[in-house]
Amino acid sequence: MAITCTRCEGTGFLNLCQIPDAERAAMNDLIAEVAKWIKAHTEPHDVTICDCCSDGENWYGTPGEHYNLSDRPGRDGPYEYNGGLCECH
Repeated sequence: MAITCTRCEGTGFLNLCQIPDAERAAMNDLIAEVAKWIKAHTEPHDVTICDCCSDGENWYGTPGEHYNLSDRPGRDGPYEYNGGLCECH
């Protein structure tokens, strides 16, 4: 059973509060549009793909969730560097 990532609160991103409220409210597909926003904005910001759910560029499974059916389980899975557990476990 999947658990929600507590670092990104299930969004798949860190520091979403740095995206202006009006821009964020207009995003229909949070995953695709925040990823585009990150690439399009060169001014200093700390909005990133969650380092607990991903390798920093690509999510291990469903953004914002851990231990999905798509994740390889245990020590051979994406969290093998941490004994098989996600950072927020």
